[in-house]
Amino acid sequence: YISQYFATNREKMITEFENPYILLLDQKVSTVQPLVPVLEAVAHTGKPLVLIADDVDGEALTALILNNLKGSIKVVAVKAPGFGDRKKEMLEDIAI
Repeated sequence: YISQYFATNREKMITEFENPYILLLDQKVSTVQPLVPVLEAVAHTGKPLVLIADDVDGEALTALILNNLKGSIKVVAVKAPGFGDRKKEMLEDIAI
């Protein structure tokens, strides 16, 4: 995960979710606005969300952490593995 604030088990510093939604993005996310419709839809279901992106920082990271800590949505942001063309291939593999 990108921030320790996403850990669901603070003792082991890991995040564990059951049956989460998974959102894959092959780009960096710095603002929360593009994520709002997805976050609202997921929040209404009560299911957790795993966001795998090129990177998450700035306003987007702050908003995800605050909403996670408040309990508005269970979410974890993870940096996509690999780099370059290999990163796209790995994201495609994860999508399957």
